[in-house]
Amino acid sequence: MSQDTNSVVEIGRLTRDAELTYTGSGFPISKFSIAVNKTKKGADGTYTDYASFFDVVLFGKTAEALKQYLLKGKQVVINGELEQQRWEKDGQQHSKVVINAYNIQLLGGDKPQGNQQQPANTYNQQQPQQQQGYQQPPQNYQQPRQSYQQPQQQFSDYGQTNCGFTEDIPF
Repeated sequence: MSQDTNSVVEIGRLTRDAELTYTGSGFPISKFSIAVNKTKKGADGTYTDYASFFDVVLFGKTAEALKQYLLKGKQVVINGELEQQRWEKDGQQHSKVVINAYNIQLLGGDKPQGNQQQPANTYNQQQPQQQQGYQQPPQNYQQPRQSYQQPQQQFSDYGQTNCGFTEDIPF
């Protein structure tokens, strides 16, 4: 039996706060929707913005841990797979496609809606301020390197046909 590939990556903004529920056995499930914005060029040469909307389902401890951050307007990257859900209601067949997320990455750029406040433990990219009770690092603490610089190499034979190799290449 062959297996096909089912993988999707979307970058979008939450259209509503995530809803965290639990199964009868206590397994966490978080549901939310994202809007993925795109610009399309029309036949007349004008550009039009439009959005595609996707329902997302996130499972397990990740669903619990990210609940407080998955708020309306938050930009996220979703890695997952598509699942077509089918059901019958009042004799009518229904279906929809959802993204079952197995990895989610929070991006910056919150767009708070109205007078909505950010949660107290949202990551803040401002420089830390000196606060009362701040402890200096130990004296043997070494500051991490800021950047890695690769050593400069001089190629005196650059441009030669053998590119500096003295032996023939074996392939």
